[in-house]
Amino acid sequence: MSNTYGDWLKQQREAAGLTQGQLAERAIMTRSHIAHIEAGRRMPSKEDARRLDKALNTGNVLSSFLPQADDVSIADYFEAMLVLEQQALMIREFGLMSFPGILQTKAYASAVLSSAFPPVSEEECDRRVVTRLERARILEDPVTPVVWALLDETMLRRPVGGRNVMAEQIMHVVRLAESGRIRVHVMPFDVGLHPMMESMLTLMWFEDQPPLAYSEGLRLGKVHDSPSVVHELQSRYDLALSDALPLRESLALLRATAKEYGHRD
Repeated sequence: MSNTYGDWLKQQREAAGLTQGQLAERAIMTRSHIAHIEAGRRMPSKEDARRLDKALNTGNVLSSFLPQADDVSIADYFEAMLVLEQQALMIREFGLMSFPGILQTKAYASAVLSSAFPPVSEEECDRRVVTRLERARILEDPVTPVVWALLDETMLRRPVGGRNVMAEQIMHVVRLAESGRIRVHVMPFDVGLHPMMESMLTLMWFEDQPPLAYSEGLRLGKVHDSPSVVHELQSRYDLALSDALPLRESLALLRATAKEYGHRD
């Protein structure tokens, strides 16, 4: 999301003599949510924008110029997830056949998205890559969201984009984990069948709403908000995680795999 929107919101708030906390109270939001919108790290919902307009007496300006999903190139079924992902305080990812989107490098994302069927134009593919990289901006915040990644070893052995692309992608994840920005665990082949083999999964926790889950398969994605379903998916994740390699061993496997693809320290 362009930060023009966030900058304008900040200007109007300061012109009204309000702190982020005071505006949050008037708009029935949280201070951290206001801060994330102003910094360009979150996309406000339509209801957020309506309440902000009312709190700041800005008519319908914030609602009218609200960044729309049409400004980015995503699958229709991912639109709701795009907003939720930006608002989450904690995200736990499970990647089955490819690395989760927020962890992908430009080259890896390009290789994944260029394999779309039916084929898309080079221009559309580039737009999709940019959108995916924009999603990864949530990791620029050093603290929020907390991110755990559970990676099936299958994805490490599938050379998406070629050996150099894979080496770069794997080491990107290693560096994120070594810096403490994310926590990563690998589910090794020798575990055999495990509870997460049906599809990729994203679990999300928020400051001011119940946890949600998102699962995705072939041309199908769904946000799950039923408490019983979310709890079941959380339990599946926890059970699978208990069989995964510990952090140190996972990083060792990732480094060794990157070396096999040609990475040199």
